[in-house]
Amino acid sequence: MSKTIKDPVALARAALKAGQKALPPYSHAKSPHKYTQAQLFAMLVLREFLRVDYRKLVAYLEQWSDLREALDLKRVPHYSTLCYAADRLLKKGAPGVSLMQRLLSHTRKT
Repeated sequence: MSKTIKDPVALARAALKAGQKALPPYSHAKSPHKYTQAQLFAMLVLREFLRVDYRKLVAYLEQWSDLREALDLKRVPHYSTLCYAADRLLKKGAPGVSLMQRLLSHTRKT
């Protein structure tokens, strides 16, 4: 039987770890390297888990130091950074889609 994750910080850690295994660190060699793809992926998983929009997720990240620490964030991204990451990481056929579905399947089971 699989373990159910109900804690957002635990989910963030699990999503970051899964993203580090499945995704290259950066989408392009000349990208700004502010956030790894694993960090962005984990934030997108959290967005789905918390059922909030990009701006609300950024607000949570600004206020929730445990969450920032779990994601190893030195700064909080602008909401548009998350929008662009979602377009890139969650497009049809991208590895992030199936990875997100697997992670979220372990949450909110009742």
